[in-house]
Amino acid sequence: MHIKLKTNLLAAVLLCFALVAQAQQKKDITLEDIYKNGAFRAESVYGVNWMKDGQYYSSMVPDEQNRVYDIVKYNVTTGKPVSTIIEGEDLKPEGSNTPIQFDDYTFSSDEKKVLFATETEPIYRRSSKANFYVYDISTKKLTELSNGGKQLYATFSPDGKRVAFARDNNMFFVDLSNMKETQITTDGKLNSIINGYSDWVYEEEFSFAQGFHWAPDGSKIAFYTFDETKVPEYNLQMWGDLYPQDYRYKYPKAGEANSTVKVSVYNLNNGKTVKMDTGSETDIYIPRIKWTQDPNLLSIQKMNRLQNTLEILHANATTGKTDLVLRETDKAYIDVTDDLTYLQDGKHFIHSSEKDGYNHLYLYKMDGKLVRQITDGNWEVSEFLGYDEKNNRLYYMSTEVSPLQRHLYSISSKGKHKKRLSEKPGTHNINLSPDFKYYLDYYTSADTPLVVSLHTAKDGKLIKVLEDNEELREKLAQYDIAQKDFFTMNTADGTKLNGWMIKPTDFDPNKKYPVLMFVYGGPGSQTVTDSWGGNDFLWYQVLADKGLIVVSVDNRGTGARGADFKKLTYANLGKYEIQDQIEAAKWLGKQPFVDADRIGIWGHSFGGYMTLLGLTKGDGVFRAGISVAPVTNWRFYDSIYTERYLKTPQENPEGYDQNSPLMFADKLKGDLLLIHGTGDDNVHFQNSVEMEDALIAANKQFDSFYYPNRNHGIYGGNTLLHRFTMMTNFLEDHLIHPEKAPLNQ
Repeated sequence: MHIKLKTNLLAAVLLCFALVAQAQQKKDITLEDIYKNGAFRAESVYGVNWMKDGQYYSSMVPDEQNRVYDIVKYNVTTGKPVSTIIEGEDLKPEGSNTPIQFDDYTFSSDEKKVLFATETEPIYRRSSKANFYVYDISTKKLTELSNGGKQLYATFSPDGKRVAFARDNNMFFVDLSNMKETQITTDGKLNSIINGYSDWVYEEEFSFAQGFHWAPDGSKIAFYTFDETKVPEYNLQMWGDLYPQDYRYKYPKAGEANSTVKVSVYNLNNGKTVKMDTGSETDIYIPRIKWTQDPNLLSIQKMNRLQNTLEILHANATTGKTDLVLRETDKAYIDVTDDLTYLQDGKHFIHSSEKDGYNHLYLYKMDGKLVRQITDGNWEVSEFLGYDEKNNRLYYMSTEVSPLQRHLYSISSKGKHKKRLSEKPGTHNINLSPDFKYYLDYYTSADTPLVVSLHTAKDGKLIKVLEDNEELREKLAQYDIAQKDFFTMNTADGTKLNGWMIKPTDFDPNKKYPVLMFVYGGPGSQTVTDSWGGNDFLWYQVLADKGLIVVSVDNRGTGARGADFKKLTYANLGKYEIQDQIEAAKWLGKQPFVDADRIGIWGHSFGGYMTLLGLTKGDGVFRAGISVAPVTNWRFYDSIYTERYLKTPQENPEGYDQNSPLMFADKLKGDLLLIHGTGDDNVHFQNSVEMEDALIAANKQFDSFYYPNRNHGIYGGNTLLHRFTMMTNFLEDHLIHPEKAPLNQ
């Protein structure tokens, strides 16, 4: 008995040593792993196109031998490839022996032709131009769409007989039977008139770049025209040559002149263009146009400049006459969505609204009469995916389980028989087939990298996992990974805020740790979600390994918790948001394992703005901060975004100035690192220049760094590695080991 006990004790000791040795063998993540080598990049399923026969979908598959992509057809029910529709090696233009390298592809409706985009050149966040080719599958003939220069948004007509596109601020279409090119507009001019695509501010804030749409029968094209003649120009200097080059573009700052916008319809049968009647007021927005099921009836969404009134107009595409169908107002603002859907019966449409306090779906008759509210509850419909009229099922994403998660549901048009289709807790992004039979689920959670799976839409049944990133998970298992711990805290007025915390893997509750708070905090946003954090999450592992606790808290004004929570910040952007972050910092400082004298904050864009507010209005609660590409006064930012939340500077000057870091530069407490790209077309470098000038006037010391020609994301080449190395070093010197650097006051 005594010998057995000794043996068991020895085994236990050996097991402990083995576990310690195993733990000691764990690797540490490096910045080079993340930002240079791409060692933790998740694989995905790309280029998926659902085919007209709901039994199949196609996808881009690399042909490593020939260094091209093939278009492969998959059986939905098995998830297995059944044939190669197009061999990438066959995609050779006439007179060339070299196949094209395409970035994207689109089938015509009859799936006999394919449009390939090559040499795609990004312009702004959502815009790009490319050289397009038309491929005939039966003849294997590849033809250049146009030789007049790169095209924007080449799109097949519904009957597959023509392709429309924009170029050099004008609209065109090509008849594929003879490749004859027809120019629809001729008045397009750089920085003056745009036909067929959006101006800068519409693209950025209304989230679309393509500004034309084919009628359902292919007989007409509805398109936008932006007259930006009166919009002030912004000048970016691009560095690299002996003399810097000027890049000038139209950018309406808050309170300044916007483009005047009109919607026209071009009739292919008679070559005539008719302007749609949107009223005599020109200082408006038209954030969406969409064809109804009637090829002569166009839907136009119109908003006033303050964006607190939305009108849905139905326009006769032949005469231009419009009728007001639906009008909605809000005491703050109305968010534009893509949820408006016209039913195939031609008698109804579905629209979403926050009018009951949460975003929900409503059914209307074509004349705007409400039939019923379809979804309801103290949760949000985050995305409407479509309506299967044959089986009377609406599909949508929602926050019903938790504001931190996104799940797929179906429900009848009468609001009955609701069914949750996604099971695993976390965040689901859905690609639903047009026939509503199947969907691809792009799923992540806080501790699960991307998993792509194929399901039946009727019941959510799993058909096949298409990408599980098992190799990435196995690689991550070799590293010392600290997980996100979710928590809630209450503000002084009792408001519950959601947060997450990443602690060092060797966390000792008896020690005092420095804390870095990551903030974005802008209207309707979220940083606290049950989803894979990507590169930022991996950077936080590097910081945690250095003994830092990383925390993020979603303040009032953020999304997924109803209109009142989100719109509380209206006309006072920054006020309540930074109050909540300061309260969160003080709450953290009271935790027994936190060193209240070593709490830092960092953020990018709106988060950069919040960081500056924290250091200037926080009265020393933050020991250090990193502000990346911040807005420093909302007068410098664009009209649509800023006025949506603050009104114009002329109407609400106090709202602009009382929460501008520029006005409080003399109150800076703590160490600041200010970073910006000089080529930022979105949040102009001007913001940081003005902040630096204000800090200099206040005799406040700070660190700053600019990245030549980099845009708002500040990336490209070694940029991310350089930036995050600098940020890590700053945190080590000013937060983790602040004795290395004296505190700037």
